Amino acid sequence: MGTRAALFVALLGFLILFAGPAFAQGAPLPAPAATPGMGDAVDRALGDLGGGNAPLSLSLQVLIIMGLLSVLPGIVLMMTSFTRIIIVLSLLRQALGLQQTPPNQVLIGLSLFLSFFVMAPVVNQANVTAIQPYAEGRITATQMISGTGTALHGFMIKQTRNRDVKMFADMAKSGPYASPDDVPFSVLLPAFVTSELKTAFQIGFLIFLPFLVIDLVVATVLMSLGMMMMSPTIISLPFKLLLFVLVDGWALTMGSLASSFAS
Repeated sequence: MGTRAALFVALLGFLILFAGPAFAQGAPLPAPAATPGMGDAVDRALGDLGGGNAPLSLSLQVLIIMGLLSVLPGIVLMMTSFTRIIIVLSLLRQALGLQQTPPNQVLIGLSLFLSFFVMAPVVNQANVTAIQPYAEGRITATQMISGTGTALHGFMIKQTRNRDVKMFADMAKSGPYASPDDVPFSVLLPAFVTSELKTAFQIGFLIFLPFLVIDLVVATVLMSLGMMMMSPTIISLPFKLLLFVLVDGWALTMGSLASSFAS
């Protein structure tokens, strides 16, 4: 038994010693065949950005796409009607005296959907002049980006005050411009955001006035009754809500915001 066990251990060691080199010296496994898929589609879509016939590498394409996706929230926030709408709705909530009603998610959702409604003509224009021709292969990616930028430029320049454009043009030491279409995005973007903030606060001031009157009346009544320890906000809140509901405040506010972009 001892001899047989020794022979078995020796045979097992021999197999272990020579099995590794045998498998290592064998033929390598065949590499999986490349199949056309999303990478080829991206190559065809972004090939003209490489400056030649050779498409960009897949890693560079992914880097460009991820960079564009990271800029997309800034485009939605600062180059559309979203800024004005969300500020006005936030000021409306403060004027009503409500802290978290409607919640922030509801306000952001309302602002996004109203922004989609306001920006629908701009999106349709970009679709007709840039996206569809690019999908049909009639224009390059650079021309598509230029056409989309032209549609956004036309919307933004209509909502921007000439005073703001002139201020940023003087700071950049550029201009004067022969036509509004000649204003570059480097000047138009800060001017547009500045104009949107000013317009939003003007609308918010007009919204605050009737609710401020209610607060003053309630505070005066409480002072005359000697109820100085009671907060006027608690008493005025039901009256403000009642007034807002009676005048159909949400429809009035949303309609006024949408019509403010019609110019």
